[in-house]
Amino acid sequence: MTEFLFQSFLGTPVWFWLAFVSLVALLTAFDLGLLHKEDRVMGIAESLKLSAFYISIALAFGAWVWVEKGADLGMQYFTGFFIEKALSIDNIFVISLIFTFFAIPAKYQYRALLWGIIGVIVLRGLMIAAGAALVSEAYWVLYLFAAFLIVTGIKMFFTTDQEPDLANNAAIRWISRRMRVTKELHGDKFFVFRADERTGRMALAATPLFLALVVINLADLVFAVDSVPAIFAITTDTFVVYTSNIMAVLGLRALYFALSAMIDRFHYLKHALAAVLVFIGSKIFVSDFLMGDAKFPPVASLAVTFGLIAAGIAWSLWKTREGAVHR
Repeated sequence: MTEFLFQSFLGTPVWFWLAFVSLVALLTAFDLGLLHKEDRVMGIAESLKLSAFYISIALAFGAWVWVEKGADLGMQYFTGFFIEKALSIDNIFVISLIFTFFAIPAKYQYRALLWGIIGVIVLRGLMIAAGAALVSEAYWVLYLFAAFLIVTGIKMFFTTDQEPDLANNAAIRWISRRMRVTKELHGDKFFVFRADERTGRMALAATPLFLALVVINLADLVFAVDSVPAIFAITTDTFVVYTSNIMAVLGLRALYFALSAMIDRFHYLKHALAAVLVFIGSKIFVSDFLMGDAKFPPVASLAVTFGLIAAGIAWSLWKTREGAVHR
């Protein structure tokens, strides 16, 4: 058994993976089982305190990675964490729109977000595993990732925000045609049994809360198209890629309730994120084609990433101090 724990899995000892999975399971059980046994509205103060707790755990985990796997991988973890955290802030606006569209009361949103995060953990794992397999077989895939990030960053900088057309969402229409869906909520339940209108027999039906959950996970897949290539452009260590991504997403449900009320204050963060994506993508080409054997210093990458994100947040708060900017 001891030998198994020290065997390598995707370049990292098994016990590292087990420690991370145990930490995620413990945090999830603590959150759902102890903090939120009953459905209720989370206040902004509680949201900020819980967010600080999750960020502290993520930073402590990063320090552990730093000690166990070295300073370079430690800095790569923090770089990936800050990028994903910033992207998550920008995505809160979309999640808020989804809950509004389905008329989900605030007291049910937290539980839906929690199950959404569990879905994200699985879906991100599959995407990262696929990306790691591609990179290990063909390194040139990183150049495709890098080019995609540069194009995405430039496009993000010059395009205006558009609200998603949820009324014509293909996933919602597909589920509605193939499943029974109630018109009203049934508390925090995703499925309920109700009498079929034609046969009178009891049948399983989805609720609007389940549809919201599905759309949130589909939206995360769209978000991951940016974030997963970004972290692979920073490091190809699968453990660092996955853990930095998941640690940033874990605290999203807590942060949501504080930021959803003032998301317009972060209007200019998008421009900072665009600059980060362009920088990360360009770094791959600079490192491989201009620096030769010398790689781009991880500490410099972390400093530039953190500086751009911090500047974007500070500028947003300053520019919107007298009134929110309409997206």
